[in-house]
Amino acid sequence: MSSMIPKKFEEVTISTEPIFQGKIISLQVDTVQLPNGGTATREIVKHPGAVAVIALVEDRMIVVEQYRKPLEKSQVEIPAGKLDAGEDPIEAAKRELEEETGYRAGSIRHVSSFYTSPGFADEILHLYLAEDLQAGQVNPDEDEFLECEMITLEQAQQYIREQRISDAKTIMAVYAWQLYKLTGTI
Repeated sequence: MSSMIPKKFEEVTISTEPIFQGKIISLQVDTVQLPNGGTATREIVKHPGAVAVIALVEDRMIVVEQYRKPLEKSQVEIPAGKLDAGEDPIEAAKRELEEETGYRAGSIRHVSSFYTSPGFADEILHLYLAEDLQAGQVNPDEDEFLECEMITLEQAQQYIREQRISDAKTIMAVYAWQLYKLTGTI
């Protein structure tokens, strides 16, 4: 019966026009009925979801630097990647960590899940904390060129000031790491 209860400010979809279907995302334009009875259009990016990993080795966090074409510059970020169809997020986190850094986690646990840009996209990102890491072999995707680095909290904060770290997931990871160092919990 709860599905019969209207959602606060719900916009009911009248029609959907597919615009683009890519390997990672799709774009659609929905015509919606507004709560006041009017109509509007919404451009919506559909995304399969992603994972990201706060990987800690002693007093350092593993990050990767790679070129981000939409920004036209290199960025320092935590290891991350998209979910494959039907993939369990924790398994994707383990896979991405190993592919991008060569490390395997002795322990990995969920920190949080959040929507990256809910104004126009449905992408959800699952953030994990990985510890007790064992080094292995880096195995990036064929079209992925990156360099691993282990940084201190102070370096991470400096990278944020310099905008070498400027994406939300990595900034959130740095603040979560700082909280973890201060309190022992995330």
